[in-house]
Amino acid sequence: MKLKPGFKDAYIKRHHEIWPELKKLLHDAGIRDYSIFLDEETGTLFAVQKIVGESGSQDLGQTEIVKKWWAYMADIMDTNPDNSPVSIPLEEVFYLE
Repeated sequence: MKLKPGFKDAYIKRHHEIWPELKKLLHDAGIRDYSIFLDEETGTLFAVQKIVGESGSQDLGQTEIVKKWWAYMADIMDTNPDNSPVSIPLEEVFYLE
């Protein structure tokens, strides 16, 4: 994902104040240990999450609360026409347990 320049503090604040109903949705979907990292030089956001079950956060895009969150974040991130964050799936090339 990509953060627009100058919005690091706003991004952090919004995530520290994550809506309880969104937090519950993520938890109920089996998402655990969810971290987002920022490369300040490029504005690139990299999310890592552990999943219990078969789905992840990418499968929640049709829920109203996620659509509302996307709209809330659209002013500070690069987004698609539906307000979903522009994201590029990455191939895992190394894993150590």
